[in-house]
Amino acid sequence: MTTWLALDFGERRIGVAVGSDEARLARPLAVLTRRSRREDFAAIARLAAEAGAERILVGLPYRMDGSEGPQAQRVRRFARDLERRLGLPVLLWDERLSSFEAEQIAAEIGRRRRHHDDIAAALILESYFARGDG
Repeated sequence: MTTWLALDFGERRIGVAVGSDEARLARPLAVLTRRSRREDFAAIARLAAEAGAERILVGLPYRMDGSEGPQAQRVRRFARDLERRLGLPVLLWDERLSSFEAEQIAAEIGRRRRHHDDIAAALILESYFARGDG
């Protein structure tokens, strides 16, 4: 069994979820407000250690046509630097529509918080698990 931390990386916030490939389920864990790169990495490292995460999955924001824009390039750099900093394997995964789906789920369950980045991170991780080899 491998424990995963999933990240929905945004300009202002990072949604975090945790899950295991054995159960193939993920749960929202936290929404981090972005500060500095050093502080962001430290917060992620702390959450990864607390969860016993062995791998990290970062949502890659492809455009609807499958191309990559400037945010995708920022995410690629962030993921590369995070892997170096934490020493854990970091994989990238298509996150298209995860934020939209997270807002729908939040509305359905009556969640009143404004930001649902943690739910989006959980959806990204469950999408990876559903692929069959996560």
